[in-house]
Amino acid sequence: MICPYARSRFRWLRQFCTMLCVLAGCCSIPPTRAQDLDKPVQSIDEEITAFAYAPDGRIVFSVNRNLKTKLYDLEHDDIWIQDAGGKRRRIFEGQKFTRGNQPFSYIVDSFRWSPNGRMLLAELFTTAVVDDSGKTQDSSQTLLLEDNGKEIRIAKGDSLILDAADSFWLPDSGTIGYLSESVKPRQLFSLKFTRISLGVLPSVYEGRTFRDLVPLAGTSAAIAIEQDHSQTGPSRLQRLDLLSDDEMELATLDGYGGGLSVSPSGKKVAYFLDKEILEVRDLASPDHLARLRVGLGVVRWSPDESRILLKRAIEKKSGDLVWINLPSLSPSSKGQEIPISQPQAIPILRGLTFRDFAISPDGRFLAVVITGKRSLLVFPLPR
Repeated sequence: MICPYARSRFRWLRQFCTMLCVLAGCCSIPPTRAQDLDKPVQSIDEEITAFAYAPDGRIVFSVNRNLKTKLYDLEHDDIWIQDAGGKRRRIFEGQKFTRGNQPFSYIVDSFRWSPNGRMLLAELFTTAVVDDSGKTQDSSQTLLLEDNGKEIRIAKGDSLILDAADSFWLPDSGTIGYLSESVKPRQLFSLKFTRISLGVLPSVYEGRTFRDLVPLAGTSAAIAIEQDHSQTGPSRLQRLDLLSDDEMELATLDGYGGGLSVSPSGKKVAYFLDKEILEVRDLASPDHLARLRVGLGVVRWSPDESRILLKRAIEKKSGDLVWINLPSLSPSSKGQEIPISQPQAIPILRGLTFRDFAISPDGRFLAVVITGKRSLLVFPLPR
């Protein structure tokens, strides 16, 4: 819901900064040079539902908007873009977005910029009324947009890819991969493709199921967690060529708890084995790895890949942000017990909690969505 007592950006920022000062006075964590929360580099005083950095530093973000009809209260998010100088423009007005005759709500769950920086994939979590009795059905869909807000029609048809989660661009900025739910709820997925000019493409991985997948930037490859459809065998870490059947099994995992993340260089991968243990592995030498007891959360890599920034909560839930220094990756052989380190967690931003966060492509800035109000603030990346 939109806050009924909306306040001006500057009034709200003063109140927020006052709160920070009070908290800081009660907190034993000393402020650092990069934690001057009174002076964000950029701020967006809206109820942010999702955001993402473009390769050139622009920020695309969605804003909660409510839409009332005679029978239903719906949500149709707006989409905006803000440039590095702080100038913003709305590119997509949610209340004008319709499909068919039945009402539906949607919230933007995530964004992906195309490699050329001119197009967007907006993943929508939708709830649609499917019959006259008011029965509803949830689904994940992906909307294709140009960065001016114009919908991109696939093979001159619709701009929506149905049943499409975690969509991503291939390097040609014209082919899109995505995960389609195979085992509900969101347990296993099949890997599918579509091309803007042609429509649905055959998948060389038809019939196989995956728990997670992350594309390798600038390539047609991806790192995936594969799991058999019956879920009786172990999870396997795979490197896949997305346009051929060329693949390499990197490791058989002792478990998989989510959070697959590839480092900026594409040389390392991290994932949770369970709710406590993070495993970091070298992709060129997969037998080189380290295990850290850090607790389940969301991982972002530092620019030099020597540490990770961890939000100590799952996606779309609020948690504090901490730096975790990564140990050296050591060789391990089958059957050998792998030691588990317990690194020190170094809090940033005075230990406050945030709903979402991202490091800018150039590694200079940290954008956070604050808990409650869900405004977006940008700061120099704390060291």
